[in-house]
Amino acid sequence: MTVNVEQLSCQELVELVTDYLEGALSPEEHARFEAHAARCTGCGVYLEQMRQTIELLGHFPPEQLSPEGERELREAFRAWRRD
Repeated sequence: MTVNVEQLSCQELVELVTDYLEGALSPEEHARFEAHAARCTGCGVYLEQMRQTIELLGHFPPEQLSPEGERELREAFRAWRRD
């Protein structure tokens, strides 16, 4: 018996990537995420970039980020998503 699982969009993957990497997705969301990342080259690259960024930065507590730094990071991610 095959279960028809709704496919995840690229936008949804971007929104769920942190929860995925932290193991916080439900089994169904996890399966949808992995299925999309496996078939979408751009999202697979994005996922790998996020993994590398986390590995390189280690743990950076949010309280150490200035409001200006947070604003700049948010704008950089928005610009990346527009491209």
